[in-house]
Amino acid sequence: MVHIINSIHSSIQQNINAITRMYPHLSQLKQLPVIYHNQHDSSVVPIISGGGSGHEPAHFGYVGDGMLAAAISGPIFVPPCAEHILETIRFLHQGKGVFVIIKNFDADIKEFSQAIYQARKEGIPVKYIISHDDISVEKSNFQIRHRGVAGTILLHKILGQAAKEGTSLDELEKLALSLSTSIATLGVATKSTTLPSQQLPIFDLPQGQISYGIGIHGEPGYRMVTFESSELLAVELINKIKMKFKWQEGQEFILLINNLGGTSKLEELVFTDDILQLLDIEGLKLSFIKTGHLITSLDMAGLSVTLCQVKDSAWITGLTAPTDSFAW
Repeated sequence: MVHIINSIHSSIQQNINAITRMYPHLSQLKQLPVIYHNQHDSSVVPIISGGGSGHEPAHFGYVGDGMLAAAISGPIFVPPCAEHILETIRFLHQGKGVFVIIKNFDADIKEFSQAIYQARKEGIPVKYIISHDDISVEKSNFQIRHRGVAGTILLHKILGQAAKEGTSLDELEKLALSLSTSIATLGVATKSTTLPSQQLPIFDLPQGQISYGIGIHGEPGYRMVTFESSELLAVELINKIKMKFKWQEGQEFILLINNLGGTSKLEELVFTDDILQLLDIEGLKLSFIKTGHLITSLDMAGLSVTLCQVKDSAWITGLTAPTDSFAW
């Protein structure tokens, strides 16, 4: 398997070099694996997020006006260290406190929690939300995994716009709690992830097979079956998400279709059409639809569906508001 890089160790810095050259409103913080919005309004509560690399365009792609004030990256599929997160919190704090968006993985929670604990000891007000939109289940006990996956991007955009409009740190926390519990995501892979320098994929997915419920770090799903059609993929995912929401005809939702990295645009749009037809049959009102590479898993081929039940029209306003974040 060929990956077009020079070395694993230099790839994050080279990403930062390219991004900050292309987008002058973005800068690197010191020599850290951190990109921040250099035109951030100091009267606005800054929001930060981050995670391992390998999920591009997340998380650097969501830094900008009306989204994240900064994003911190770690090695491939490894979260940033607490020290780098703390440095970012210190840098951004201008008296309003700092809000942090964390994806629900044990390693991420450990590093971000350490940084938040230390920042609070230093007198910096910090609030946070743990994104947990994945409704895939563990094969062993059928417990919902609650990982933070593509739905996290909705938190970036809606919270980011709310902050820009003057929402306080405490109010952001309330909004984040309401929003995060309204999001559900489920994905499917047609090809597993292969890490750079590795010859074999993270899990074995035989030719012609698909895996339902995969994770963004290359984790296998809850069920492996023979592929038949895009329509049947859509039916499986929508039926599972419907069990979460138990929706009624006429209810309002946001729809994201996320390309996990290695799926063609042709396939992505065929699948999107199948999803839209199913949701039309269900009688749902879709107030916002977005597709594309939102949060990937290196070269994994596959797609995920995110639905968010709209509880406040301001959420749609937040999603449609302009931003200079290059991945939105």
